[in-house]
Amino acid sequence: MRKPFLLLTLGILFNYLSSCNLLKEEFTGPVIPIPTHAKKGEGKFVLTANTKIYLQYDQKESLPAVQFFVTMINQCSGFNLKIEDFIQTSASPEHILLQVGDAYSRLGTEGYRLSIQPDQILVQSNTPAGLFYGLQTLRQLLPAEIESTQPVSNISWQIPAYEIEDNPRFTWRGMHLDVCRHFFPKEFIKKYLDILALYKINIFHWHLTEDQGWRIEIKKYPKLTEVGAWRVDREDQNWEEREQQKPGEKATYGGFYTQEDIREIIQYAHERFITVIPEIEMPGHAVAALAAYPQYSCTGGPFTVLPGAYWPITNIYCAGNEETFTFLENILGEVCDLFPSEFVHIGGDEANKVNWKKCLKCQARIKSENLKDEGELQSYFIHRIEKFLNSKGKRLIGWDEILEGGLAPNATVMSWRGFNGGIAAANAGHDVVMAPTDFCYFDYYQAEADEPLAIGGFLPLEKVYEFEPVPPDIAKDKIHHILGGQANLWTEYIPTAGHAEYMLLPRLAALAEVVWSDTNRCDITNFKRRLETHFNRLTVMNVNFRVPPPEGLGGSTVVFQDTSVVITKPVENGQIRFTLDGSDPTPQSDIYTQPLPITQTSYIKAKTFLPGGRSSYPATKLYNRVDRERNGLDYRYYEGEWDSLPDVSILTPVRVGKSYDLNPAALPVPEKNYVLEFTTMLELLQDGLYTFYLESDDGSALWIDDQLLVKNDIGHGLLEKNGTVTLPAGVHQMKVVYQQKWGDAVLRLSYSGNGFGKQPVPANLYVYPVK
Repeated sequence: MRKPFLLLTLGILFNYLSSCNLLKEEFTGPVIPIPTHAKKGEGKFVLTANTKIYLQYDQKESLPAVQFFVTMINQCSGFNLKIEDFIQTSASPEHILLQVGDAYSRLGTEGYRLSIQPDQILVQSNTPAGLFYGLQTLRQLLPAEIESTQPVSNISWQIPAYEIEDNPRFTWRGMHLDVCRHFFPKEFIKKYLDILALYKINIFHWHLTEDQGWRIEIKKYPKLTEVGAWRVDREDQNWEEREQQKPGEKATYGGFYTQEDIREIIQYAHERFITVIPEIEMPGHAVAALAAYPQYSCTGGPFTVLPGAYWPITNIYCAGNEETFTFLENILGEVCDLFPSEFVHIGGDEANKVNWKKCLKCQARIKSENLKDEGELQSYFIHRIEKFLNSKGKRLIGWDEILEGGLAPNATVMSWRGFNGGIAAANAGHDVVMAPTDFCYFDYYQAEADEPLAIGGFLPLEKVYEFEPVPPDIAKDKIHHILGGQANLWTEYIPTAGHAEYMLLPRLAALAEVVWSDTNRCDITNFKRRLETHFNRLTVMNVNFRVPPPEGLGGSTVVFQDTSVVITKPVENGQIRFTLDGSDPTPQSDIYTQPLPITQTSYIKAKTFLPGGRSSYPATKLYNRVDRERNGLDYRYYEGEWDSLPDVSILTPVRVGKSYDLNPAALPVPEKNYVLEFTTMLELLQDGLYTFYLESDDGSALWIDDQLLVKNDIGHGLLEKNGTVTLPAGVHQMKVVYQQKWGDAVLRLSYSGNGFGKQPVPANLYVYPVK
């Protein structure tokens, strides 16, 4: 029975290869990343309980890739499909044939061919990894219900006919997760890996140690988790403003992964063809370790695990103490035994060396090793750690600060502060992973307004899709040193798994495409169309992805006459529902069908609702309908540099003028180093208890009737503070002082009270001129 089946297989292959010349048409299938070559065929293959799945020849190494796929099918369909050995069986009329071997070597180590015809599916690859990725593409072509872990009834498991040949552009397609600033349980790590696998991400960078928590069990040093894994609970406070642990307070927030947990997660990742790269930070970002073992610092402590952000952090490992290296090598020895990965990440970033300057041991080390300064001392530190890792058969990778003072001979650089560090390293012959903040930091906001609290910055989906890991300044003969790209998810402002998923998706899908697919195949319009088909899939997976909000709103604007607002639907099969009173839209709110007339001050909120019921965060816009004569604020503009909000009463303004709202961007001001003082009369329509919310980047303060109600001083990114006061109806003196030091210039004033929720203060309540 083998000969007819072999002829059949060769026929499929001939047709497939013949079609390759035609694989030029635009691909619109529901697959991300977009395949290198793809052509839609006629008809469809229907998966049934009678479908046979054949793994040709003796391919034990490929069984995990196939079993992963078959398990998904069986659990969502209720079928009992099994993997059968082609050599021992005859062909079924409807079958899936999986072939792995040297005959397909031109597909590379991760490439595959996929031929889907009405009566058969053929997947070919050179390696088990390629087979796995071919099956992930097949998974995405199946109905979204394949992601269900329970049998789904009334589903026809149809797969459209396609001819696909595909392989990745880069070997390093990475995603990072910081579990130190906030701890995530083992079950979520597995879910995270499931999401990565769907999009053919093959590197999981696991950030395991920090100033705010040590998350990996080390048998030789139990205090690392007994002490270092726990901090005082300040989760009710803003990350930037948390107080240090006080005497007598118990550290109760945290957690860690046992070595058994880690082995389980590594195996789980291995079954999804994901390599887990551990990160053990050094010489900085080490306060959690030093809280447990202060003798390896320059000062001897004592220390407590940091509950939030403190800057600068000067307590780092002592580079002059020989016992420090024994301590770190013992830790890394256990890490190397646990993790089979080729690379170990040692951080190396943001190491403040002020204590090294004062430490007698560190200064003695500089002298004895003939080092120039503390920068070269860090290089010495990294060299020693690399030598140890190399002795364990591992390669060192670190953030681009490891370039400072001279790069270790075999080190790989992960370039986060833009591209320059990666360019320098690659041109010097070192391997590089590009992870620049502007394109790859998923802790940044996804929109300029109306988003969950984040650390700052702005990284929309479209910007991620523009990421190009190979910058033009790399010499052509050094381009091969760019291993690929990676996105990073730092979690200072991400306390829950659901929030992490929201920040991850759909930006991960964009990253996955640009590090897998050929640049000439990447098109943002086409990508967004395919992405829409994934929303139902992610819903079935119970992933809290970000639903795109309606377009055309955001911020506030001043209007002097009647106008109308046009809102655009971001998802073809979605629905926009809106309100005009500042309340959150619900599934019962009005449906947007035509431009909305604005005849008075209106606070519009609109949400995208998907067919499955999931909705976006509300997009908002305050339309301030003002009278040119009656409404407004006086402003005074001052120039200078201050470390805190200055007393403007003793300053001389450079310029004075009139504004209709508190938006610094609407005024003629520079990018940095100035102060604005706004004064007006605030008109309240009824007596009541009012809470005022002042949000700014950088500093700000609010006075009502000469009472300092909110002080939100500088030294932070976007941060909100509030104050509550009882006020009668009528007009009240109001003053706001805003300081822009550098970076984003943001100032927002909101209020709540008397039965209405938090909303921007409308500009028609600013009564001008001030009397």
